[in-house]
Amino acid sequence: MGAKVMRAVRIVVLVILALILLGVAIANRGMVTISLLPQSVGSFLGWDWSLQLPLFLVILVAAALGLLIGFIWEFLREHRIRATAIESQRENQKLHAELATLRKDPPKDEILALLDRKAG
Repeated sequence: MGAKVMRAVRIVVLVILALILLGVAIANRGMVTISLLPQSVGSFLGWDWSLQLPLFLVILVAAALGLLIGFIWEFLREHRIRATAIESQRENQKLHAELATLRKDPPKDEILALLDRKAG
């Protein structure tokens, strides 16, 4: 029951987001010029690169690039945390293996071994 509700909520949120993005696209259909360099610098260097795009496309691409840069930044920032977690997991597995070995063949206590010898 809970999974179906969460799926429905996710679909509703995605539909609302799509409608908002569609509204932004319709409201910002005007063409804008994107230039790599200022016009005076481009003219001086003899290389004036520019591109005409609809404003909504510029907005969406900028948002997508911002998200991508943020995801990469966080991935790199959390590298130390992931490395520590992996090391802890390896140590945990090593200790579990050692515990299983000790449970299978427990070490002999020296005092009990001496008492067993005297009794025998």
